[in-house]
Amino acid sequence: MKLIRTVDAEGAVLCHDITQIIKGVTKDAVFRKGHIVTKEDIPVLLSVGKDQLYVWEQEEGILHENDAAQILCQMCQGEYIGRSQVKEGKIELTAERDGLLKVHKEGLKAVNSFGEMMIATRHGNFAVKKGDKLAGTRIIPLVIREDKLEGARKAAMEATGGKPILSLKPFTHKKVGIVTTGNEVFYGRIEDTFTPVIRQKLAEFDSEVMDHVTWNDDDKKVTASILDMIEKGADVVICTGGMSVDPDDKTPLAIKNTGARIVTYGAPVLPGAMFLLAYYEAGEEGRGRTVTIMGLPGCVMYAKRTIFDLVLPRVMAEDEVFPEELAALGQGGLCLGCPVCTFPNCGFGKGV
Repeated sequence: MKLIRTVDAEGAVLCHDITQIIKGVTKDAVFRKGHIVTKEDIPVLLSVGKDQLYVWEQEEGILHENDAAQILCQMCQGEYIGRSQVKEGKIELTAERDGLLKVHKEGLKAVNSFGEMMIATRHGNFAVKKGDKLAGTRIIPLVIREDKLEGARKAAMEATGGKPILSLKPFTHKKVGIVTTGNEVFYGRIEDTFTPVIRQKLAEFDSEVMDHVTWNDDDKKVTASILDMIEKGADVVICTGGMSVDPDDKTPLAIKNTGARIVTYGAPVLPGAMFLLAYYEAGEEGRGRTVTIMGLPGCVMYAKRTIFDLVLPRVMAEDEVFPEELAALGQGGLCLGCPVCTFPNCGFGKGV
């Protein structure tokens, strides 16, 4: 930092805010720290009594906040993510299209552990819309050591395997098959109020219901229908009903008998504990595709938000769900059933 005459300040970088006070009108910074002085700024600076200015002096190994912010942003910015112009060492990141936000937690923690820099994001594994703000990054001091920033970059890249801390997976078009089970629905004793709920939630994404069948509690028929839908090109098969532990609840058995890989039967989420998730490898070797099969418990039919709302966006973005991720949902996995639902702007499904 050095002191120079204001009339010689063109191109210099301010080290502090310059405040303008007009009685009864304003008291605010007319220029912020980090501002690069232009020729047009000089009369304004003189008018607020600044004949001299403290400006930043370039030192080897030291980066100005705005230059450092560019590097910090590069650590974060994945595909389909836009950024703002740098201002006062701060850059904001936004979604360039609808999709699923992914946040690498260890990479994020690695950077934030260094101090003098920060990245704050919204929760990952949730759907975002084009234009949504995803994260804010900032260099805290006016200047920062270059080697410290490089240390943070290396730590982040080591944690992420060289990938950006933030990424966005676009939603893809999905063909969906629905298998409704239960004697009570099959024999017309009650109306099927489950399928309309599934269709409504699917309508939030680029999807088409290409087949829908209803069966009694016959696991062999359910298995055959799942395989038939996959053969017809279904990307996702959703089974409703028969997911509990009663003797006639045979949907988990039917899904297992397809040969699908069961990820979980049961999740630490309420509503939705009796949820089943499986993946089926379809097609010939080398040209196959992965089909997602879900068994939905009855709560999805009547509860506003459930495990289905947490998993569906990931399915629609072709983001594989792992058992340890479902296990981590225990903290935050309790929906409070608020009178006015604000999901996803609440703690439900946020995990750890």
